Amino acid sequence: MTEQPASPLHAAQRDGVNDMDPAAFRAAAHEVVDLIADYLEHVEDHAVLPPIEPGSIRPLLEAHPPEGPEPIEAILADVNRLVVPNATHWQHPGFMAYFATSASAPGMLGEFLMAALGQNPMLWRTSPIGTELEGVVVQWLREGSGLPEAYDGLITDTASTSTLIALAAAREAAGFDVAAKGLAGRAGLDAPRVYCSTEAHSSIEKACMTLGLGRRAVVKIPANERYEMDAQALAGAIATDRAAGRQPLAIVATIGTTSSTSVDPVGAIADIADEEDLWLHVDSAYAGVVALVPELRAPFAGWERADSIVVNPHKWLFTPFDASLLLSRRLEHVRAAFSLVPEYLRTLDRANPVRDYNEYQPQLGRRMRALKLWMLVRYFGLEGLRRRIRYHIDLAQGFAADLDASPDWERLAPAPFSTVCFRFRPASMAGREDDPEVHAWLDRCNTQLMDAVNRTGRIFLSHTRLRDRFTIRLALGNIRTEPRHVALAWDLLRAEATRLLEAETMLKELP
Repeated sequence: MTEQPASPLHAAQRDGVNDMDPAAFRAAAHEVVDLIADYLEHVEDHAVLPPIEPGSIRPLLEAHPPEGPEPIEAILADVNRLVVPNATHWQHPGFMAYFATSASAPGMLGEFLMAALGQNPMLWRTSPIGTELEGVVVQWLREGSGLPEAYDGLITDTASTSTLIALAAAREAAGFDVAAKGLAGRAGLDAPRVYCSTEAHSSIEKACMTLGLGRRAVVKIPANERYEMDAQALAGAIATDRAAGRQPLAIVATIGTTSSTSVDPVGAIADIADEEDLWLHVDSAYAGVVALVPELRAPFAGWERADSIVVNPHKWLFTPFDASLLLSRRLEHVRAAFSLVPEYLRTLDRANPVRDYNEYQPQLGRRMRALKLWMLVRYFGLEGLRRRIRYHIDLAQGFAADLDASPDWERLAPAPFSTVCFRFRPASMAGREDDPEVHAWLDRCNTQLMDAVNRTGRIFLSHTRLRDRFTIRLALGNIRTEPRHVALAWDLLRAEATRLLEAETMLKELP
């Protein structure tokens, strides 16, 4: 038999159009795993914030793409040389800014496998395991949180997306039928209203901007001295809007606000939502995982009456970014807001009805986020997760107690979870905070204090403003943080405060 000449395709394969071969991949993967394990083992050797200035990294990178291939060894060497030293180290146990997003080892392994399997669970048939595993993981987290079986949901990327989906569903449930008819030029749809606290996350406004409701649709309800939404003010605002011919659409209550982690009175708000027939969305992106701990569920009273809830496992459940859990007991309205099935997505070969998750979100393609959550929950178990959540809350309460015991420090908000809001305020200034000069000095002093602590590279803190006061936030939730790191933060804060007070320039500014 005459040997056939190699086709151009076969020749091209020999000339290098295939992927990395399995043996080379195995060797490179071992190197990557070693790199990751070494990084995690020695993460404290890095400054949490790299001591660099904006624009200093780009000159170190090649300005033009390489024309030819480069060996993986050189690429990984540059990861160690360029990437790791110039990263903000969210995995560092001294990362106490914002809300911690630390990735646990089982979650990382899940992320690795997600990339390898390359699943896209947009339809059941494009990932049968991804689709059905997501349903299981959603129910695991729902059950673990003590919520009733009426809730179901999906895993999105972030709370911003989850909230947008929830408000889109609220818009459909209100009878606007925007998915089919749109908003432009329609009579009677120019004054929708979405109510939230002055302490609510900016994602509420962004969702309204994106959904065509506009920022003017957002009504900010005053908060009390504990930064909780005033339910009576909410009822009054809704009554005022109805009297003016506006259209109340939804209420967003927060359990664990971004600035202070305050808790809105969800039960009272749910009463109002029921009376007014309004969609109630609960934003518990940060604190929602605390509901996994049965004895700590008091702040969540009433959230089981919400129409939708968002919880972010990537914040305080040690899941690699990104993973946001959206739960709803009215998923039919979520589907109504986003379902669109062109012919090329129709599946005609299945006997049993299943959920195609692309019909419940704006995006078509989706990541198989359920895999890393499934692995993580199995590895730790619910009790292991509860133990770590309790641990972080205990650490925060200990730090708060140290603040309360010091006459030179002031706590500026309750600390119901694992975040503490505070500032340095010398005892000599107690009672004088309303004086404009004292107020300005305290703001400047605390700004410099936080910056000085952050520049040590050992601890990273962030800030907010509460009642127009510069407020330092210490947020715990990193799986690697230990008591010694919290003690270090306290030591650094006091040492830097002493230096500020001793500096001649600061003394001259004292009123």
